[in-house]
Amino acid sequence: MSTPAPHSPADAAPDCPPAATAPRAAADRPAGLGAAVWAALGIVYVVWGSTYLAIRVVVETMPPLLSGALRFGAATLLLGAGLAVRKGWRALRVTRRQFGSAFLVGVLLLVGGNGMVVLAERTVPSGLAALMVASVPLWVVLLRRAFGARTGGATLAGVLLGLAGLVVLTAPGLTGEVGLSGLLLVVGAAVVWALGSVLAGRLPMPQDPFVASVYEMLAGSLGALALSFARGEPDGFDPGAVSAASWSGLVYLVLFGSIVAFTSYAWLLQRAPLPLVATYAYVNPVVAVFLGWLFLSEALTWPILVGGAIVVGGVFLVARNER
Repeated sequence: MSTPAPHSPADAAPDCPPAATAPRAAADRPAGLGAAVWAALGIVYVVWGSTYLAIRVVVETMPPLLSGALRFGAATLLLGAGLAVRKGWRALRVTRRQFGSAFLVGVLLLVGGNGMVVLAERTVPSGLAALMVASVPLWVVLLRRAFGARTGGATLAGVLLGLAGLVVLTAPGLTGEVGLSGLLLVVGAAVVWALGSVLAGRLPMPQDPFVASVYEMLAGSLGALALSFARGEPDGFDPGAVSAASWSGLVYLVLFGSIVAFTSYAWLLQRAPLPLVATYAYVNPVVAVFLGWLFLSEALTWPILVGGAIVVGGVFLVARNER
């Protein structure tokens, strides 16, 4: 995403499919919102919030980067085939510059951002990872400021508040409850995702957000596969040793995390007020924490609860002032 407020998946979480060039919804819409809008918003809330749980389940018995390569490779084929059936193969045609831009953004978002989250979730609880990833809009503000964008005092206050919450969230790593290296991976993922988001708004991307996502996910798949081979993951990989739960989690990430939720989000951008759509950035971490506690018995410690609340509060201030 190209703005500090969470206006597209890239501003919210490294696990969400990129939509940096998605058409922006008008800030003002008629007051009456249909049931379809609330249903689509509910899908974005729950599905994107649940992807952290799914990742945690997948990496229990599957190599992390290889799982990412499989996920985005399958999503590329499904989304590309769907576009070809609906609009014809010509819809996938882009210029070399657009392809190169989408590929670069895909590497940053999905190999750097999502890849580091997947690696981190081998040791970091899914809910904690989601709360730390919620800081992406804060890093977007700082990076845009580094590129010369003006930032208001209220926005900077939100950024500082959110970063203070991020410091609180690292407390489990400092006390030894969670591996500090895993937490730092998540912070790095948020920064890299934010960089990809900022560049996506400055590079010549494909006009159709779905087409852009096809090439971004293609880059994510190839990049993750290359790193997976570099780490030697395929050498000892035995598909038969992967649990049914991990396979199910991977299918869920492909179909729901990368296809259904993103389609719902792109549809919402055309039919719902942008401030309403942006609320998913505050809801997703809450959903992730609840699901991690419910299904994986992840502890809800005071640093997680307090730090998470501070981060979400900071993101709320940034979104409200950068609307």
